[in-house]
Amino acid sequence: MIARAFTVAFEGLEARMVEVQCAVTPGLPAFSIVGLPDKAVSEARDRVRTALGAMSIALPSKRITVNLSPADLPKEGAHFDLPIALALMAALEILPREEIADTVALGEMSLDGVLHPVIGTLPAALAAAAEGRALLCPRACGREAAWVGAARVLAAASLAEVVRHFTGQVLLPDAEPGEVVTAPPGGDLRDVKGQERAKRALEIAAAGRHHLLMTGPPGSGKSMLAARLPGLLPPLGAAEALETSMVHSLAGLLDEGGISRTRPFRRPHHTASVASIVGGGKGAKPGEISLAHNGVLFLDELPEFPRGVLETLRQPIETGDVVVSRANAHCRYPARFLLVAAANPCRCGHMADPAQACARAPKCGSDYMGRISGPLMDRFDLRIEVPPVAFQDLDLPASGDDSRTVAARVAAARDVQAGRYAGHDGLRVNADAEGALLEDVATPDAAGRELLTRAADRFGLTARGYHRVLRVARTIADLESADRVGRTHVAEALGYRLSTLA
Repeated sequence: MIARAFTVAFEGLEARMVEVQCAVTPGLPAFSIVGLPDKAVSEARDRVRTALGAMSIALPSKRITVNLSPADLPKEGAHFDLPIALALMAALEILPREEIADTVALGEMSLDGVLHPVIGTLPAALAAAAEGRALLCPRACGREAAWVGAARVLAAASLAEVVRHFTGQVLLPDAEPGEVVTAPPGGDLRDVKGQERAKRALEIAAAGRHHLLMTGPPGSGKSMLAARLPGLLPPLGAAEALETSMVHSLAGLLDEGGISRTRPFRRPHHTASVASIVGGGKGAKPGEISLAHNGVLFLDELPEFPRGVLETLRQPIETGDVVVSRANAHCRYPARFLLVAAANPCRCGHMADPAQACARAPKCGSDYMGRISGPLMDRFDLRIEVPPVAFQDLDLPASGDDSRTVAARVAAARDVQAGRYAGHDGLRVNADAEGALLEDVATPDAAGRELLTRAADRFGLTARGYHRVLRVARTIADLESADRVGRTHVAEALGYRLSTLA
């Protein structure tokens, strides 16, 4: 008789159910695993055989066949060790078949039967809950999986504990959710001397999730400003925290099962590859743009990134997700992030200073910034120049509001937007609004519309640029608690949009 256990295989964020079938039949002694396993899954037979031997369980001199169904779905990862062991012991009538068939299991086994943590436990728990089954996982993963309250989660430290549980000797307790992880606050916005215009742009970007580009000479404070952006953003909501944690679970970034309410802040180096930014590699894993989902993606030295990497950002910025297509995998990951980029005006960075600029100025500046394509530049809602700070100004007292005060205004504006888009799936902030909805919520008054029309004609705004100005103007109005977008809101939004075009 065939014994069955269940586990999952990952396709992006989706955990697809896999039935592990095991048959022990007469024939020459053999242990084979079929069903499109990769090398790690194929090697499970040696780990399982040795772990069972460590528990004084000898395999019979028969043919053992394990089938992973559906057979055409690629199976990758060492988390198949535990379900294979369960199906085998059920086939040997060591464990009850009915209880094993009602459990979704995943976990990597050492040669002595100790269970090691694996990635993807959170999506696996959601899949188990959808099937009405319990989830069995390594103890180190139990606190992560327990956040899915709809599924019963059992966490064991070893295969011996699993055997004692299913034979009724010592039952495993239900796992408890991990703690909510809160990252320590970063630097305060008041640490940045001067740069009031840049601080204002940072506040607007945080309030409406508008993409921001900062250009300025080295040492003007661009990276310092970007590093303080996470302190202005409100904590993740429950749904956002689950979305973000699922991506981080697949990447193995959840710490001790804790779910973070802090928005991610990713800052990849400019030597990063396309696969590391967008996603890919073995198993089509999520990239930096997905790890920054619901948070911030900071690209320092933007023109230094390879052209191919920058161009791959265009589609995810518009759609909020990315499809990683490979020969054997097509995975969709969420990628709704706030893009913040910093760049020097030219290669030497001192184009505006005649005393330090190279002999090729200003042509060197146009060549350097020309590495950023027009379509990508068009996707930045806010473009500001960050001027150098005079040495004497560094001794002046701090000016402007601190991060806590600005964060309170940002949170209030986000609350307004949450109420505005409550009836629209997938819309949370002004940057998400488009089409008729954008026209309905962001249409300016007569004076504002006249100004916007004149600016569009004068500077040749694209349709995308026109709509992005409307979104920014709506966010500025929300920060001022204004019901209607007015001329001053449009004027400020245009100022950020056209500063690099004038």
